[in-house]
Amino acid sequence: MKIGLVIRRNPLLLTLAAAAAAVMLFISEGSYFRSVSTLNALGAMATARSSLQGLERSFLDAETGQRGYLLTERIEYLQPYDNALLQIDAAFRFLQQYYAEEPDALAVLTQLRKVSDTRLSELALTIRLHQQGRESATRELVLTDIGKEQMESIRALSAELLAQETLRVEQGRQDIYRTLMWSRVGIAALSGIGLLGLFMYLRKSLALQEQEQEQQQALQAERDRLEIEVAQRTAKLTELTHHLQTAREDERGRLARNLHDELGALLTAAKLDAARIMPRLAGSAPEARERLVHLVDTLNSSIALGRRIIEDLRPSTLSNLGLATTLEILAREFAERSGIQVHCRVQPVRLEPNAELVIYRVVQEAITNISKYAKASQVWVSLAAVDGQIEVSVRDDGVGFDTTVEPGSAYGLVGMRYRVEAQDGTLTLRSHPGQGTTVQVRLPQTSPEPD
Repeated sequence: MKIGLVIRRNPLLLTLAAAAAAVMLFISEGSYFRSVSTLNALGAMATARSSLQGLERSFLDAETGQRGYLLTERIEYLQPYDNALLQIDAAFRFLQQYYAEEPDALAVLTQLRKVSDTRLSELALTIRLHQQGRESATRELVLTDIGKEQMESIRALSAELLAQETLRVEQGRQDIYRTLMWSRVGIAALSGIGLLGLFMYLRKSLALQEQEQEQQQALQAERDRLEIEVAQRTAKLTELTHHLQTAREDERGRLARNLHDELGALLTAAKLDAARIMPRLAGSAPEARERLVHLVDTLNSSIALGRRIIEDLRPSTLSNLGLATTLEILAREFAERSGIQVHCRVQPVRLEPNAELVIYRVVQEAITNISKYAKASQVWVSLAAVDGQIEVSVRDDGVGFDTTVEPGSAYGLVGMRYRVEAQDGTLTLRSHPGQGTTVQVRLPQTSPEPD
């Protein structure tokens, strides 16, 4: 993936790299094959030079063997002569094939062959005359200058061919030098192209890096702006939520006071009026007395209902009896309504009224959730001061749930969390399927506990 991105970003660099690689391969292979060809040719030239130089030695060996035989008449001296003839014949066969495509050199070789054959024929003739006992003819033939002239011709023609081979060897060396020089030039040029490509790549990479840095800075600036905006809006939403919660509690308190003061007074007055009328109807109207008794019972039920509504809106026990007693009453009433066993361990603590109300509402909401969803058989409620903080927890042994999965309706939990955070506290929720649920709240202790 990264290689493809680099290629897409640097098409010119890819082209230069491919071209440099192709040129390098061409120069390397061309230099190799040309050098190998030249070296092979130089090897053949060396063999040809050795053959030409060996011709002269072979003729000398043939003459030495011929003269030794003539002087000693020992047949052993003919062995070097016969070996020299074989070497001369092998040398001419090689040279004939070697110069097959070179007319000028082939002409000189043909002339050399003729002279050599003549010289060899003379040597063979002297040996044959000697073997026939014609010593005077043999001596005359040996004492002539024909052999000397023929050897000089052989040396001259061999020297001419050797000079050509020397020139060709020199040309081959020069060709190798030129090939090496061109190879050096090509490698130097490719090195320059490589440096240019590297410079372009570094320049492009630097530009891309600067561009990426600018984009990252822009993204970071935008991210910071969004984070600030989110933080501001979150703070505003938290403040609005706290305001709504406060307004809701204030409205509940106002409604509770109105119900207590006005509705309670009306119901109490109606009950007192009914109580005054009842003695007057003691013997005159039994049916009316029965109705009046029913009215009194209804007024008592209405007064009790009003008290429960007032306690639900804003529990009076918080200000009258304290948080610990209020939670005990809440837990006992919940156990009576639901039939669930509640274990309540609460200790008296001192908090501001708003913080006490927050804890009460959290416990109330947790108990409501337990009655709706938990299917629990036991509930544990605790309140205590721990390490300078007030800690309250509500735990059940119900079905639990997966906290990593967003529930369909979590407004109760969200409301609890906002209530706690508004008091600078923390709310922790722990739950697993089949392992129950624990709601734990920690609030800073705003006033010391009583001695």
